[in-house]
Amino acid sequence: MMAGAMESEEQARNRFQSELEFIQCLANPNYLNCKCVSPILPSGQVSVSITCDDDLPMFLCVPVLAQRGYLREKPFVNYLKYLLYWKEPEYAKFLKYPHCLHMLELLQYEHFRKELVNAQCAKFIDEQQLLHWQHYSRKRTRLQQALAEQQQTQQQQPPHGNTAAK
Repeated sequence: MMAGAMESEEQARNRFQSELEFIQCLANPNYLNCKCVSPILPSGQVSVSITCDDDLPMFLCVPVLAQRGYLREKPFVNYLKYLLYWKEPEYAKFLKYPHCLHMLELLQYEHFRKELVNAQCAKFIDEQQLLHWQHYSRKRTRLQQALAEQQQTQQQQPPHGNTAAK
């Protein structure tokens, strides 16, 4: 690598933070179907400093990427492929929304990217995601309650041993 092409520590940190923010936005199907400003710079580089037409933060912007055709553009598709390194445990541990990795995987498929143009598709994915989280939360609560009841029952039982009649 040429000395001028080397990335400084600050640039690497900024890139890491930008990519982390961007990849986590992928967990929101509405973001993928949002009508925001272009995430691709004229130079062909991807910018994750996206601002919404409604002045909303990018993670709150609802029904660009699919609508404006960015998911069909080769530089952006290549960027999505590049981001697959986030699946490695050394990077995945920084994700707050690990579901974004599943969405990133799905975005590798052209058919899925084409379907996201349809707002109803994004809505369906959003609803299914919500149902999954609700099911997970309820299941986790039931498991915690069962464990607590089991521990309480064990504490109330006399110890097993030969303390009965002598």
